[in-house]
Order: sequence, then C-alpha cells, then structure tokens
Amino acid sequence: MTDKTVIIIPARYASTRFEGKPLAMLTGSTGARKSLIQRSWETACDVPSVDGIFVATDDQRIADAVHNFGGQVIMTSPNCRNGTERVAEAVQKLPEPADIVVNLQGDAPLTPPWFITALIEEMKGDSTVEMATPVLRCDGLTLNMFREDRRNGRVGGTTAVFDQNWDALYFSKEVLPFTDKTYADDEQTPVYHHVGAYAYRPTSLARYIRWPERSLERLEGLEQLRLLEHGVKIRCVLVDAKGRVFWELNNPVDVARIEKVLQAKGWP
Repeated sequence: MTDKTVIIIPARYASTRFEGKPLAMLTGSTGARKSLIQRSWETACDVPSVDGIFVATDDQRIADAVHNFGGQVIMTSPNCRNGTERVAEAVQKLPEPADIVVNLQGDAPLTPPWFITALIEEMKGDSTVEMATPVLRCDGLTLNMFREDRRNGRVGGTTAVFDQNWDALYFSKEVLPFTDKTYADDEQTPVYHHVGAYAYRPTSLARYIRWPERSLERLEGLEQLRLLEHGVKIRCVLVDAKGRVFWELNNPVDVARIEKVLQAKGWP
C-alpha cells in the first residue's frame, strides 16, 4: 500500500507586505503573463507521484482565478492566521484522506519539483518524522541579496539552523548564523536558506491548530516556530538547486527578480 500524498497551496489576498500577491502577474520568456498562483500551481503539477493538488483560500477572487486555469480549490475560513492553519483546515475538507500533506507556499514559483520530492521521500522513508522542510545552502549571491534586503528594511528570505541530525534548532527572518565575511557570488556560505515548503503527517496538523501561538512565532512571523516551541522535531532536508535560482516573492521588488529568472531560463 502506498502513502497517499497531496499538495495544498495556501493563498490569501490580504498581506501586509504585498496585498493581492497571489494575483500578481509574472511575465515569462515568451511574454505570457501568468498570475503567481498559476505559476505556483504549475510548479506543483511538475512533482511526480502526487495524488491531488489543491489551492486553499478564503478569497473568491483567488478561487475564480484558480478555476479559470483549471485548478481545484478548497475554500477555508478567513480566520486562518497563517498558511499552516489554512492547510490544516483544508485537510479536513479533502475528498479523500491523505497520509502525507505537502504545503507548497504560493509565493515560491521557482521551487524545483525535486525539492518537494525530497520531502515526500524523507517522510516515506522515516515514519518517525512528523514534519519536514527543505533547506538550501546559500551561495554568496543569495546571501548578499539577503543582506541587501535587510539593510533596506525588507525580508528577503528565511534562514534555518539545525543540529547534527538535521533537526531544526531555529528559523529566522534575520540572516543566521552570523558571519561578517564577504563571499564571492559563487562561493558556498555557512548560511542555509529555508525553502517555503513543508510536508506533514495529518496528525501533526491536527495538533498544530489546537495549540496557541507563542512568543517566537509572533515575533518572527514564522508559522513553523509554533511546532518547535511545542517540542515537535522538524527535519531539515538538504536539497540541491542544480544550478536553478531559487527566490520567493515576498515584496513587490521580487517580481522583477523572478521575471528575470523566468526569461533567462526560457520558461514561458
């Protein structure tokens, strides 16, 4: 018997940094303009051996956009405080129960499909893992962009630190661990970029929504810290970009960054 795996993409219209972000248009190499949520959906479609893909949202504008490109939608409450809560609610409304649930955040359309495959394989290979998330070792170029964003008061990405077993110690929107060294663009650094994707057991999601927010989650605005603060181990899975540029759409300035990658790679 194989584990049934689904991908759920949480999407909300309201955002303090970029309102209406899921519907932001991104121009590809052919000049085709597609919304962020459509490009995120297409990323999910490239992941092999997945039994279902759904967008979870509370906004009819997003739901209409998803239906227009042929996607499936699960409507959720506007009271969900973050993507994990939205995914947890959507799991309860799935047409069939799932064994592994992947949260592919809707602001990371450049996520290589093998990042998600690595999470699924980690969960299938070790039944004790309750939650897994990818980490990518930063080169100097990425680290320098993170530093530039922080100097300008923006959050460029989340970093992760972990123990010798690859279980997370902390996640932060600051650049951790501290290093004052200047790195060449192609040089490897000691900083690991946390990629916006998670795989969970449904039981972990059920516990998550019962637990209250604690101080670190509120301070950092990082949903996964709720699990760390309640003692749940989060397995960090090292992934290889294989030459792919990975960047999330966190701020309006990131639209141009992502479009540059789409056009350089010849992706429509």
